[in-house]
Amino acid sequence: MSGAGESSSSRSVTLRAVAVLGAFDVERRCLNLSQLSRRSGLPLATVHRLAADLVAGRLLVRREDGRYEIGARLWRLGMLAPANDLRELALPHLQDLVTATGHTVHMAVLDGGRALVIERLIGTKTVPTRHSPGGYLPLHCTTVGKALLAYAPEPLVDEVMGDLRRHTPYTVTDPRVLHRQLETIRRTGLARSAQEHRLGVSGVAVPVTGPEGVVAAIGLLAPLTSPRLPGALPHIRAAAASVSADFLRSGLGTAAGEVRA
Repeated sequence: MSGAGESSSSRSVTLRAVAVLGAFDVERRCLNLSQLSRRSGLPLATVHRLAADLVAGRLLVRREDGRYEIGARLWRLGMLAPANDLRELALPHLQDLVTATGHTVHMAVLDGGRALVIERLIGTKTVPTRHSPGGYLPLHCTTVGKALLAYAPEPLVDEVMGDLRRHTPYTVTDPRVLHRQLETIRRTGLARSAQEHRLGVSGVAVPVTGPEGVVAAIGLLAPLTSPRLPGALPHIRAAAASVSADFLRSGLGTAAGEVRA
C-alpha cells in the first residue's frame, strides 16, 4: 500500500492502476471507492476513473452494493505465474506431510521483502492459522520467512535487518541474534520459530531448492507444547527434498527463471 502523502502525479497510469489493485488483500477482498483511495494513497477522483477502466478490462468487478472486488481475469492471469506451477507440483507432497504429521503445512516464496504464502493445508492436530494463500508473512520472525531470508541476496537481508518489527514479546529484534540464526539455518537447512510471530505457536521450515538456489520454503505450524513437532522433522525434510527433486526434473526453474510472485 502506498503512502497517502505520495503525489499521484509522479506515478504513471500503470503504476496508479497497480496501486488500486494492491489495495486488496486477503482480509480486504471487497472495497468501496473511499477505501480504495485511502489504501492506494490516490485521490478519490483518480481512483474512480481507474476503477472504471479496471472494471472495463475485467480486472475488477463492481458489485451491486457499489463495492469492488478482484475480477476473474486477474485470477486467470495469476494462474500463469511460476509460483503457481511450483504450488501444483508441490501439492501432493504437502498433502502427504499433513497426513504424516497432523500439523498445518504452508509453503511460501519470496516476494520483495516479504514471504508470500502460495499454499496452506490445515492439519487435524494443530491450531487455527491466519496463513492463508495470497497472504504475506514477515521474513524475520516466521519459519518460512527465515528459511527464505537465510538464502536471500545480501541487500535484502540488510533491508530486513533495518526493520525488525516486534510482533510478540518473543520476536527477535537484535540484528546480531538474527544473523546467527540465519547462519544456523544455512548450516542445518532448518529454520525454527517459537512464539515470535504469534503467541502459543511454534514451527519449523525447510527450504526448497531449484537450479539457481532456494525457490521456496515449506513450514509446519504447531501448538507451542506439541510433542509431535520434533518427530515431524524427518517428514518435512523428506517433503522438501521431494519437491526440490520434482522441481529440478520439471525444468520449471530453467524455463521460467526464479520463482517469484
